[in-house]
Parts: sequence; structure tokens; C-alpha cells
Amino acid sequence: MTTTATTLKGQPLDKAALESLLRRRMFYTPSFEIYGGVSGLYDYGPPGCALQANIIDIWRKHFILEEDMLEVDCTALTPHEVLKTSGHVDKFADWMCKDPKNGEILRADHFVEDVLESRLKGDKEARGQKVEEKEEDPKKKKKKSKGHEAVKLDDAVVQEYEEVLAQIDNYNGEQLGELIKKYDLRNPATGEQPSPPVAFNLMFQTSIGPSSNLPGYLRPETAQGQFLNFAKLLEFNTGQMPFASASIGKSYRNEISPRAGLLRVREFLMAEIEHFVDPEGHKKHHRFHEVEDIELDFLDRHTQLSGKTTVTRTSIGQAVRSGMVDNETLGYFLARIHLFLKKIGIDQKKIRFRQHMANEMAHYACDCWDAELLTSGGWVECVGCADRSAYDLSVHAKKTGAPLIVRQRLDEPKVIEEWAVEIEKKKFGPFFKKDGKTVEAAILATSQEERGKLAKELEENGKAIVNVPSVGDGKVEVSKDLLAVKWQKRVENIREYTPNVIEPSFGIGRILYALMEHNYWTRASEGGDEARGVLSFPPAVAPTKVLIVPLSSHKDFTPTVRKLSQKLRSAGISSRVDDSSASIGKRYSRNDELGTPFGVTVDFQTVKDATITLRERDSTRQVRAEEDKIIEAIKALVEGTKTWQDIESELPIFEGQQEVEVTVR
Repeated sequence: MTTTATTLKGQPLDKAALESLLRRRMFYTPSFEIYGGVSGLYDYGPPGCALQANIIDIWRKHFILEEDMLEVDCTALTPHEVLKTSGHVDKFADWMCKDPKNGEILRADHFVEDVLESRLKGDKEARGQKVEEKEEDPKKKKKKSKGHEAVKLDDAVVQEYEEVLAQIDNYNGEQLGELIKKYDLRNPATGEQPSPPVAFNLMFQTSIGPSSNLPGYLRPETAQGQFLNFAKLLEFNTGQMPFASASIGKSYRNEISPRAGLLRVREFLMAEIEHFVDPEGHKKHHRFHEVEDIELDFLDRHTQLSGKTTVTRTSIGQAVRSGMVDNETLGYFLARIHLFLKKIGIDQKKIRFRQHMANEMAHYACDCWDAELLTSGGWVECVGCADRSAYDLSVHAKKTGAPLIVRQRLDEPKVIEEWAVEIEKKKFGPFFKKDGKTVEAAILATSQEERGKLAKELEENGKAIVNVPSVGDGKVEVSKDLLAVKWQKRVENIREYTPNVIEPSFGIGRILYALMEHNYWTRASEGGDEARGVLSFPPAVAPTKVLIVPLSSHKDFTPTVRKLSQKLRSAGISSRVDDSSASIGKRYSRNDELGTPFGVTVDFQTVKDATITLRERDSTRQVRAEEDKIIEAIKALVEGTKTWQDIESELPIFEGQQEVEVTVR
């Protein structure tokens, strides 16, 4: 849902100004733009690449290093058979509908959401309430206006629309079609009602090899490669459980109608974790006590199904104890996700954890929570944390026969009493002929209760009836000379089980965009006649850490600038020199837009006593000291061991250099 977005400082967010800044400074740009571009595809420029690399670096340290995970890098090209087995070929789809007049393809849930939101805006306008308008392309404004008229709705209708929007992700295709008809929803561009929704598989299909005999897909997620390597990873981990694998790489989804820039794209970077855990231990986590007091904002499925979006703030420990979050391992990762987002600079007032409802749950999940971030496009899923149970390992093992299991030696042997099946192989095959394997599989698949009944039938009648749906009428008679069912004891020294999987999955592009919105704000220029954009990235993620500004192009400054730049590089701190003829104020302003947290000025005083000034981006305050002390301060600030307040208390405040827009010659 759309929302009234604000900047880091609480100002109304001018999204058009932010988008202009991001493209002008080349954080990202539409791919193939000189050819007209392709919807849903974007290229990152230098600052965008650096920002993404820094986010990934922190992610690796926060998860892979901290949790001792096993990183893998798997191929994006995936054979059809793998994704058929995983369920993606049949179930990885969104609902789409088509405008009968102009042929426009619409994603059904987005269409319903957009039209109902437009009507609610019209109702607010009719009631005299202020309505925030999105910035639209002037060419599209006329079309858009058809769907937004100031019409007052009955209070009951407003409530009904809000309830539909609260659970928009829970509707299937048939239900979305019913909503379109019930509320007579029409495409604002044509005034036509679209066709009934149909499922559209989101995977990009291809063929592998010159003969095209091996159909395949570009992977929609990195997870399958991790599951298929499970046995090797378990061996690498010396058979120890639990453990986690992790993968960072591109994934591909053929989105029906990409929109909202980086928030919905067709090629994107994912960082995914598969934490393998023994289900018998109730999915406990040995470090849960470290995070159980962390408070999060939860939007559970029951609240959504009641038509509300009110969050409950509670500790992760209480959420697990109450059963709202299913288990400790799932809860542990929700808390760790929260801490990661906090570390990279996501606004803590703009995070919530929303539980999936039944219809929106992925085919493999038994519980799932999304970390949603509030943006100008509303609440956007940026991280999913799903309990995939044993689904993936089970289906791949069944398909291939590969033992994707854990073998655990028991401390004490386990005595098991059970009904055991004995099949007389020499007679069984010739008797059932082509149906032999099918009947045998059906017998071996019987439960202990069913085997007890078979034993009784064989004892009393000398034969038993076995349910085999694919043979004859589904009932097969088996005599006791072909089959025996006996009660027996056995001693088990090894326990075999299929692990369950908890999967945190991060959409890096969405996080990156939300981070830019959350850290954007504007301040007045020196003359107060224009607002200048600032991106207040934390030093750890900022694309460039330091701007080096020589007061002028005077030759005396060159050796100092080169030496300073080299020292910063040696310390692993990215820096940039701006020796243009623009004023110091303008040079700093340009780099405030790039999110550069610190600036160093080299002036004539530097030539005399080797001191330099250090400027902090957000406050524009400065300190002055010897070069080595300033570099030491920058290093501490970037590593997060000191704050700017610490630096101001340690080094002399400098107020002599004003950021005036006068070119120094």
C-alpha cells in the first residue's frame, strides 16, 4: 500500500527529487537506456556498486563469519528436472489478467490494490482530507486521473476496502477474480474490466547445450544448489549438526509488470542461508538466549485476516513462548535479521515483521515471516525467513535416490518393536509380473497400524487385501506364501533423519533502495534558496568514506594530497579527491549527495604545520589536527569504535573554514 513517506529528518519525502539525485549521481540507471530500456532491468553505477559491495561485506561478517556458515557459489543455469522436483515448475507463479481493449498485462493483486487505494484516496479527498499524490510521468497523468475521483464512500465500504487491502497477499487467482467482479474494478487507462486471472510461471526458460535436448531455467532462488550439495556439506562439516550453508548470487524472475524501480526487478542479487536442524530437538537454538530480549514489531496472520494491520511490539523470546513464532531457530534468525538491518542503517521506525497467511505461503514453507521496510511504495518485503521443514531434501532424495539424510550414532542403543514385512521375492515377481514393483512399493509404504491389520488378515484368512490405487480396481489380494508380516524386535545404534531447514532470504537490491530512502534528507543551501540532498549512510556502508579537498589547485598542495590519499588507501579506507575549481561548499555538497561521511581539507596552513581539517557530513562540524591523528580518527569512525562526539572531545574544534560558495583562486 502507498503511504506518506518521510525523510531521515521527518520531512515529507520528495521521491522525484531523490530519484533524480540517484540517477544523476549514477547509483543506478535503466539498462539499455539508449535503446529505450527494458522494464525491470537496471545497471548499478560506481556508488551503487560500492554501496552494494559494502552491504554484502557486512552481511558476510554478520552471518557467515559470526555464525560459522559454509559458503557455496552454485550455477544459475538449472535443469528442468531439478525445478520440477522442487515444485517451482508447477507452483512458482503469480496471477495475471489482461485488459481486453489495449492488451495490457496486469498483475492481478497489484491491480486490485491500486484501484481500491485510488478509490480510498478519492474518498479522503471528498471528505476534505489531505491526500499525497505520487509523482507521475506527465505523459501518463491524463490516464491516471481517470482512476482517482473525489467520491465519498460509505463508511462500511471504506472499512471493507481496508480489510481487503490488509490481506491482499492471501487471495488466490479465483478470489482475485471475484474481487474484480464484486467491486467492478476497471483499468484506469481504458475503463475496461480485465479478464479473469490466470497463473503465470515466473521462471525464465532456456535450453542447455547446442542440441536443445536439455531444457532448463535461470534459477529463481539460490536455495536449490545448497540443498543438492547437502550431503557434501555435511561431510565437510565432519557430520556435525546443526549447521548452515550460505550463498550470494544473482536470481531471475520474469515479473509480470515490473514497477517501483529497484523494488521489483527481473534480475537481482540474493543472499540466502539454509540452516539445517534436527526436528527432534524442537528446533532449539543454542544462542537464542543472546537475542530473546530484543523487541520487534510483529504483524501476525490472525491480525491480517481480521482486516487490520496493527503491529504488536514484543520480545522475540515472548513471541516464541506464546507460539506466535513457531520455534527458537526461526525466532533467532528474525532477531539477527533485525540486528543486521540496524547495523547497515535502516530506520528502526520503518521495520516490521509480517507473517505469511495460508494462501501466500510458498509451497515448501510451514511458517514464514517477512522483514518489511516502509518506503514511498508502502511496506515492501526485503527479507523472508521461512521454515521449509524437510520438504526440499525429501523431494530431491525421493527423486534421485541420493541419501540426503543425517546418520547419528546413538549414545545408548535403542530397542524398537515393530511389525516387519517379509516379501518372498522369488514367487512375488513372477506372480504379479509387470505390477510387481508397484505392489511391493505399496506394501513397504504401509504404516505400523496398517501392517498390524495385514498380519491379522493373513493369520485368519491366509491372504490379505492391499490398497494399490494404480493397479486394477485399487485392491490387490496377496497370499501368505508371498507375504509375511511379523512382530519383531531390533536394536538401533544409528538414527537416520532428514533435517528441517530454516531459510533467511535477503533481496539485496530492495534493501539497498530502502536504505537510500531511509537515509535521504535535505538541508537548505547557504542562501536558503534551494534544498540540497544528503544521504546519511553509516560510515561502514558509505560508497566512499573520505573526500579530500585541496583549497585550490595550487601546486604546493599536490604532494600532501597524494600522500594523504595513499595513506588512506593503505589503511583500507576509500577516498576521492575533488580538486575542481568549484567552491569548497559546492564540492562538499556534491559529495553529501553521494553519502560521503567525512571530508578532509588541505589548505595553506597544512603546508606550514602539516595539520588538516576533518569535516563530518551531517553536522558539517570540523576538527583540526596532524595528519596521522586525523587518519586514526577516520579509521575509528569507519570501524565504528568511535563516534563523531568522541572525536570532537579528543581533537580541537575548527571553525575557521566556512563552506561559502566563493571560488578560491
